Amino acid sequence: MAKQDFYEILGLSKSASQAEIKKGYRKMAIKYHPDKNPDDTTAEENFKKAAEAYEVLSDENKKARYDQYGHAAFDGPQGGGGGGFGSGGMNMDDIFSQFGDIFGGGGGFGGFGGGGGQRQARVKGSNMRIRVKLTLEEIARGIEKKVKVRRKKQAQGVTYKTCSSCNGQGQQMRVTNTILGRMQQAVTCSSCQGAGQMIDKKPSGADAQGLVVEEETVSINIPAGVTEGVQLKVGGKGNDAPGKNSISGDLLVLIEEIPHETLKREGTNIHYDLYVNFSEAVLGISKEVETVTGKVKIKIDAGTQSGKILRLKGKGLPSIERYGTGDFLIHINVWTPQELNKEQKQFFDKMSDNDNFMPNPNKSDKSFFEKVKDMFS
Repeated sequence: MAKQDFYEILGLSKSASQAEIKKGYRKMAIKYHPDKNPDDTTAEENFKKAAEAYEVLSDENKKARYDQYGHAAFDGPQGGGGGGFGSGGMNMDDIFSQFGDIFGGGGGFGGFGGGGGQRQARVKGSNMRIRVKLTLEEIARGIEKKVKVRRKKQAQGVTYKTCSSCNGQGQQMRVTNTILGRMQQAVTCSSCQGAGQMIDKKPSGADAQGLVVEEETVSINIPAGVTEGVQLKVGGKGNDAPGKNSISGDLLVLIEEIPHETLKREGTNIHYDLYVNFSEAVLGISKEVETVTGKVKIKIDAGTQSGKILRLKGKGLPSIERYGTGDFLIHINVWTPQELNKEQKQFFDKMSDNDNFMPNPNKSDKSFFEKVKDMFS
């Protein structure tokens, strides 16, 4: 079944501003909040849909991709690079943890429902960021990279006790006087940062939060076709947070592309300059060319002109959005001799007035601008 349009979920038009997007999400979140709709699975599903829509539309980069490609922008193998709770497996606690500010605190609903049920926040550890460099060959086929990261983890032997400030709720109620009367609002506990727990005992070597730094090898599955600047996410491989019910942060992987010595990338297409000598261009020849997926043999016809472009369909890079595979474009460059011996010079002097050596382009010999136009058609 096709997924519902994100703008439709929030009751917005595609021209909505960021302020309108936030307002639209807040309206839907209040309407379908689980504290206002206890044991209502339909309301909970709508609540998650609204959070998923807001997670994408509130991010300018994700919003631009969604506006261009729709849901297909996040359905490819890159997954974590796109977002979305449906594919990312985020639960209700994740939603409250990430978007708690929408409700004026740590995710509680007391300010809207007149003191509804409090919800202990699941504290999430901080994210970590690394850069991974890839060759064009690795990008063409996709690859699993194993990297060593130093991340904060809960130390063995740490014990916790209930936070005395919030009695384990993770939130404290704040009452303010407004022109509409006394308003009650749930805010994150400042003592335990919403965890509901505080450290009781910790081993030596652990920091004040009961965390130690350890090196860990992490496997990163990188899909084929990634581009420079794409950010992937490895869930749960960031820093740990204190508390028994806490969840780990994520490892954010920024892709860097190593420039190739002879190949030039342009989106999913690959360009290659092939130099042939004058005799090869005149007589024709077969050449072996190294592409990003292996060697191929090509035929250069007799009488090939410099600037001719040979297109190898489907020999470029795959699209990360799964829109097919690009082409491998071979640009023929005829190398003109710069030094000639006496015999060679006499030959070309003799041929200078020969009809076969006179430029005589016909309609099939396209101009440079026509060739460039064909490349992008």
